[in-house]
Amino acid sequence: MDRGDAARVTQRTPIALTIAGSDSGGGAGVQADLKTFAALGVYGASAITALTAQNTLGVRAIHAVPPKIVRAEINAVMDDFYVAAIKIGMLANAAIVEAVADALGFPHFPRGEGRPFIVYDPVLAASSGEALAGGGVVEAIRAKLLPLVDCLTPNLPEAARLLDDPAAPNEADMARQGRAILALGPRAVLVKGGHLDGGEAVDLLVTAESVVRFAAPKIASPNTHGTGCTLSAAIAAYVVRGLPLVEAVAAGKFFVSAAIERAVLARLGAGAGPLLQTPLFARSDPGWQGRGR
Repeated sequence: MDRGDAARVTQRTPIALTIAGSDSGGGAGVQADLKTFAALGVYGASAITALTAQNTLGVRAIHAVPPKIVRAEINAVMDDFYVAAIKIGMLANAAIVEAVADALGFPHFPRGEGRPFIVYDPVLAASSGEALAGGGVVEAIRAKLLPLVDCLTPNLPEAARLLDDPAAPNEADMARQGRAILALGPRAVLVKGGHLDGGEAVDLLVTAESVVRFAAPKIASPNTHGTGCTLSAAIAAYVVRGLPLVEAVAAGKFFVSAAIERAVLARLGAGAGPLLQTPLFARSDPGWQGRGR
C-alpha cells in the first residue's frame, strides 16, 4: 500500500457527526452515539452541547456549553471532514438550538460533496424524568431547526410537546401527530410508540408519501437507558453506509433490539443501565449489505 492507496481508504471512510450532550455514565448522549457509530463501522466526530453529571440512578447536574463554543465545534468538524450524516440530540436552551441551526443552515459544505443527512432526536427530558431543555427550546426548535431535519425521531411525549397536544394513545393518533409535525418542516418523522401498552414496540415513519409501520417485540429489561439516542445514531450510521431511510430505520430498530437483549443481564450501576452496542456485521444484520458507502 502506497500513499495513494492510503488516500483512497481515507476517502472511503464513512463519517458521522453527533451534536448532543455528554452523559458521564456513558449510557446515553454523545457516548451512546459514538459507541453506535463504531459498532456499525462509521467514524464518529462530536460536538458537545451540554455536560451532564449523571449515572444509572438519574441526572445530578447540567452545564450547558456556551453557544459560540457549540458553533465552533460544529464548524471545526465540518471544515475538515466529509460528514455524510449528522445526529442531533440534547439541546439545552434556545440559544444552543439557534447556534446549531446557524451552523448547519449555511449553503456551503466542505469539498462540494453535498448536504449531510440530518437525524434529530428531540431529547427534552431524561428517561428518569429530569428536564433536559429550558424555556423557549420548543419554540426555537419549531422555528429554526425542524426545516433542516431529514428525519425527526420523537417519542410520544416529545411529539406531544412539539405540538402542544396530549400524548397519542394509539397508532392512528401517532400517524396524525406525525403528519402535523411533518408540516413544521422535517422531511420525515419517525414517531416512536414504545410508551403504548401492548407486547410490541411500534414506530411509524411518516413522510409526505406514506406511513410505514415498524414493529418489534418489547423486551423486558431493566437496562434501556439510551435507547432513543442509540436508535437515532444507528439510523444516521446506516444512511452513511448507503441504505435508504426506510431500510435504515428497519436496520436501526433491529440494532437497538439486539443491544437491549445483550444488556438484559448486565449490571452496570445500581439503577436503569445502558444498552450494550456491539458490532452486527453478519447476515443477521439487515444493513450488512449497505456497509462501506
